[in-house]
Amino acid sequence: MTVAAAFFYLFSTVMIASAFMVIAARNPVHSVLFLILAFVNAAGLFLLLGAEFLAMILVVVYVGAVAVLFLFVVMMLDVDFAELKKGMMSTQPMLLTIGLVIAVLVALELMLVMSGWKPSTVAVGSKLPVEAMSNTEALGLVLYTKYFYLFQAAGLVLLTAMIGAIVLTLRHKPDVKRQVIADQNARTRENAIEIVKAPSRAGV
Repeated sequence: MTVAAAFFYLFSTVMIASAFMVIAARNPVHSVLFLILAFVNAAGLFLLLGAEFLAMILVVVYVGAVAVLFLFVVMMLDVDFAELKKGMMSTQPMLLTIGLVIAVLVALELMLVMSGWKPSTVAVGSKLPVEAMSNTEALGLVLYTKYFYLFQAAGLVLLTAMIGAIVLTLRHKPDVKRQVIADQNARTRENAIEIVKAPSRAGV
């Protein structure tokens, strides 16, 4: 067994075990930590395949942002998960059946995709062979040539979602002091400074 094969089996085993513990752990904080471990091992598998860009994106975006955000949200929200699980016990057989059906359908779709997949020897949008450029260069060439408009449209969709989330969560409370720049620029010496004459040695 080669070193690459040993690392493949190691990363795969730990990732599958972590993915199982994400849904099996009783503590939601532990579930998020196992999810982070699964992401890290998936990044290791990408490195073994030579996709270093995807591995770094997986670590930076999913582990560094999404999973950590999930962890902080779960830790900050005081949710009684025991009560939630009691309500789900009656519908658990139905949910299990639906989950198995979805899993079978996804497995069939993956089998159909893999059966029709063939590796290309030429990068999309370029006449250069794949071996002549790095992984990141080939991915950037595809994104900024053939799928440039779709890439920009995805950025607009994410921008719209971010603005919508800010608008939906913004609440103006009457008792909270807020900075009004127009009032600050329009203030004068009379309404900004108050002169108080205090007796000598008496204090204010």
